[in-house]
Amino acid sequence: MAISEMRATPPPAKGVAPAHTPDASRAVTLFIGVVAILYFGKAVLMPVTLALLLAFLLAPLVELLRRLHLGRVPSVLLGVIVALGVVVGIGGVIGTQVADLSADLPKYVGTVEAKVSAVRHYTVGRLSRLADSVGVQHKDRAATHRQATAVASVPAPQAQPETPGAADMSSGSSPLALAERYLSPVLSPLATFGIVFVVAVFALLQREDLRDRLIRLVGSDDLHRTTLAMDDGGRRLGRYYITQLSINTLFGVVIGIGLLIIGVPDPVLWGILSALLRFVPYVGSFISAVLPMTLAAAVEPGWSLVLWTAVLYIVIEGVTGQVIEPMVYGHSTGLSPFSVVVAAIFWSWLWGPVGLILSTPLTLCLVVMGRHVKRLEFLDIMLGDRPALTPVESFYQRILAGDADEAMDHAELLLKQRSLSTYYDEVALKALQLAANDAERGSLDHAGLDRIKQTVKTLINGLRDHVDRKPSKSESDDDAITPPGDGRPLPNNALPASVESEDLPEDWRGASAVLCIAGKGPLDEAASAMLAQLLTKHGMGARLVGYADVSREGIDSLATDGVAMACISYLDISGSPAHLRYLVARLRQRLPRGAPVLVGLWPAEDAALTDKTIQATVGADYFTSSLQQAVSACAQAAVHSEPACQRVVA
Repeated sequence: MAISEMRATPPPAKGVAPAHTPDASRAVTLFIGVVAILYFGKAVLMPVTLALLLAFLLAPLVELLRRLHLGRVPSVLLGVIVALGVVVGIGGVIGTQVADLSADLPKYVGTVEAKVSAVRHYTVGRLSRLADSVGVQHKDRAATHRQATAVASVPAPQAQPETPGAADMSSGSSPLALAERYLSPVLSPLATFGIVFVVAVFALLQREDLRDRLIRLVGSDDLHRTTLAMDDGGRRLGRYYITQLSINTLFGVVIGIGLLIIGVPDPVLWGILSALLRFVPYVGSFISAVLPMTLAAAVEPGWSLVLWTAVLYIVIEGVTGQVIEPMVYGHSTGLSPFSVVVAAIFWSWLWGPVGLILSTPLTLCLVVMGRHVKRLEFLDIMLGDRPALTPVESFYQRILAGDADEAMDHAELLLKQRSLSTYYDEVALKALQLAANDAERGSLDHAGLDRIKQTVKTLINGLRDHVDRKPSKSESDDDAITPPGDGRPLPNNALPASVESEDLPEDWRGASAVLCIAGKGPLDEAASAMLAQLLTKHGMGARLVGYADVSREGIDSLATDGVAMACISYLDISGSPAHLRYLVARLRQRLPRGAPVLVGLWPAEDAALTDKTIQATVGADYFTSSLQQAVSACAQAAVHSEPACQRVVA
């Protein structure tokens, strides 16, 4: 095979292709249409949504009853009756507690008035006196003006209304008007409540039929993907509801016990309300804390009860929200924190308080649909917790912007579960390949290349103290790795084969034992710097050499004292294969006799890595496709007196 065939542009490295971009216009049109339907149809859609979620919650109970051979209809009815009994029971307890509290409220009026007066005296007393003094002057001027006006003008007599009250009595006191005034606010929630339970009953009775119709509607041509989406959504929703119910119940119990110990009246009421209101994202806990704090202020003349109540809520909410929930949830919901906040605002605007309560499960359903339905992929991109860019693309974006701090933070995150050599191979080198491809196309100018080289140099210097080893299980963090946008985990390759420092020959420990020579490409020196750092971490001396130092003009001045091996790094040799052969020949003449030469072709698809004819023509001793292989080859060469000719490291 001719060497010129190496000039063919290699295919892009696998896994570094740009992410697929959804059709923005179609997404916007679909979003506007769905929002309009949800807003104008909320009177119908809201109770139906509540009913379907209730049916989803009752489905495990109904399935359990059916396993006891109760039949479909009795199981559904019994499950709904149990749910209705729980709701009525909680409502009855709340009503009883509220009635008891209402009977005791007159006793607290004096304490509340005294505290309000004290607060006004110590906070706004001076401002009130100042405002009063200004108001007296204004009243004097206003009184003088009114007296002058009264003398100058005499009001005209007004006509007396004919028979007031007759029409008002007839219109305001009729039975229909009274029924409409007092029964409508009560009947409307009861009607919605009844609709929810009726629809839930029919949804449970026809659950399998509804599931089949949904499969037919979403995608009967791909049953595997549709079934996977439904299973994923059911699993995430089920885990979310069970976990949220358990945590909120525990929160309410702890709050109730704490209020009982502190001495706040009706702790059962506040415990139940705290558990229920915590289903409201973000603001529910604060609302539940205001009510018992107000009661605590009314019970005791001092402020100690209020302070202890506030401390109780702050501590319990802090532990629950910052410790228990992250530990239990993890990434099980699949929602980003930003999307949860936006979803709460959006659904509150659409459906009011009910929308606020349902914001998380409804948004979770949308994310699952976007994850499995190609046309709705934009939902997963906007709302999901998976990054839109792969780690390679994220790293490339940071070095392209010249943001060394962000690049270092990104590296530290990935290194929590990966060795340094794996990070260089799977992220840094592939990002440099993207940059080399952009430079070859002309979309990356010299200023951009210089910015990338400087950022990568800063990153390598920042990782000089990081040991190239796989983190232990105790040191790793399961949530530390940011997976690629398609959900695949980063490869976790084994560490390069190495030898103990004391087993290395003396000439391999010197500062110039291995020459890490940069290729002719603009970013090859960055790859050589990574290799030099890894060799140093594995006990071998390494020195970075630029391409100018091994060119025809500079090769004669290259210092080769103490050199045991030379490693040439190329991100892309497609445009200049011939000079690689001549470079190896020049190095053979300059290096000490018997010193092996390694060529690192970081595009793993390069033909030189598999074609024996090309390898023989180039004349190198080792051909590698990764930094890990290069370090392993150097370690092998260090323990062999004679290099293995024409050897490709597998």
